[in-house]
Amino acid sequence: MDGGSPEKHAHTVLEDLALRVGPEAQSRLASAFLAIVGRVHDLVADLQPSTDELKVVIDFLTEVGHTADARRQEWVLLADVIGVSTRVEDINCPRPEGATPNTLPGPFYRMDVPDLPLGANLSRDGIGEPLHVRLRLTGLDGHPLPQAQVEVWHANAFGRYENQDPDLQPEFNLRGRLAADEAGQVTFETVKPRGYALPEDGPVGRLLMALGLRLERPAHLHFRVTAPGFQTLTTHIFDRHDPAIDRDALFGVRPELLADFRARPTEAGGASHELDLCFVLVPAGADDAASLEHTRLSRKEH
Repeated sequence: MDGGSPEKHAHTVLEDLALRVGPEAQSRLASAFLAIVGRVHDLVADLQPSTDELKVVIDFLTEVGHTADARRQEWVLLADVIGVSTRVEDINCPRPEGATPNTLPGPFYRMDVPDLPLGANLSRDGIGEPLHVRLRLTGLDGHPLPQAQVEVWHANAFGRYENQDPDLQPEFNLRGRLAADEAGQVTFETVKPRGYALPEDGPVGRLLMALGLRLERPAHLHFRVTAPGFQTLTTHIFDRHDPAIDRDALFGVRPELLADFRARPTEAGGASHELDLCFVLVPAGADDAASLEHTRLSRKEH
C-alpha cells in the first residue's frame, strides 16, 4: 500500500492539527503552538533523525527538567546559552541612547533577598578582597531617583554563588536590596567577584562541552533597579580587565557595561578595590520615539 511521501504526510498532520485546535482557540498561544510545531516538523525534515536520536533529545530535555529546582534553573541556563534569552530581552527592552543597557538576570537570581541599610556589607563570611561600590541612579534627564530600590547579587572570590554552595556559604551571601538616598545614590561594601565557568555537572554544561563551546563568564556584578515611574532595569557590570571579557558564554558583555575595579588604599595594606557606577533608567511608557526625544532634549537643557 502506498502511504505517500513523508513530506506529504507531515503536511497533512500539521493541517489536521490546526483544524483540531479549532477557531475558538484563536489566540497568541494557539498561533505560537502551531508555529513552533511547524518549525519542529521542518527541522525533522531537514535533519532526518533516527528514532534513537529522537530519544536522546527527549532524554536531554527530561534531564533538564529534573535538574531544575528552587535553587538552580537549568531551563533558564539553556535559554541563556543558546542566545534565546538575550534575543527576547533585546526585542522587549530596547534602550534609547544614553540609557543603561538591559541584560539577563542569569540563572542564580533570587527574589527573596533581605533589605539592607545603605553602606551595608553584602559579604556574610568576609572571604575575599574588599570592594566598595558607589552607585548613582538617574533618569534620562539626569535627575536623581531617590525612591529607587536596588537588588545586588554576585559570585564570591571563587566564582560561586551562594545558591550553588548552600553548604559552604551563608544564606544570602553577597545578595541584598538597598534603597537609594535623597540624592539617588546607593553605597555598599562587598568583595571583588571572580569570573567563573557555567555549571558542568548538568545537562546544559555537558552539551556545551560536547560542542567544544567555552563555559566562561567574566567577573561581574548583577543589579536589578526599580523606581516609581520608570522601567525596571536588570543589568551587569563587568570587570574590564577580566581575561574572559571577549568570550562571555551568555552574550551579556556590552561596551557600556565595562568598568574598572580600581585599587583602593587601605591602612592595613591588603588588597582592596572600589567601583563607581551610574545607571540611567528609562521612563515608563516612554517607548515611542517622540517621548524619548523629548526626554533627551530635557536632559540637554540641564
